[in-house]
Amino acid sequence: MITQSYQLYVERIDAKKNMARFYAMSIEPNLFGEACLIRRWGRIGTAGQRREHHFAREEEAVRLFLQVLRKRRSRGYRPKRPVRQAETADR
Repeated sequence: MITQSYQLYVERIDAKKNMARFYAMSIEPNLFGEACLIRRWGRIGTAGQRREHHFAREEEAVRLFLQVLRKRRSRGYRPKRPVRQAETADR
């Protein structure tokens, strides 16, 4: 059974390269009580792709979660920046 909620959403935006990507992960229980790591990625504004990994133990899912997180961080993915009111007022 999942003891803690694991969710992540990061983006990589580079206007010079016309790059706007997202990467999202979460660990959720499936119908059989196993831990399921769900990964979604793609261009921001699209449905993107999805992959599920099923584990008998939560620790295994967390291990892959952290491994993928380190890889994404090394490639420049960062948490989504909150939009400030001053930025929206300029539009």
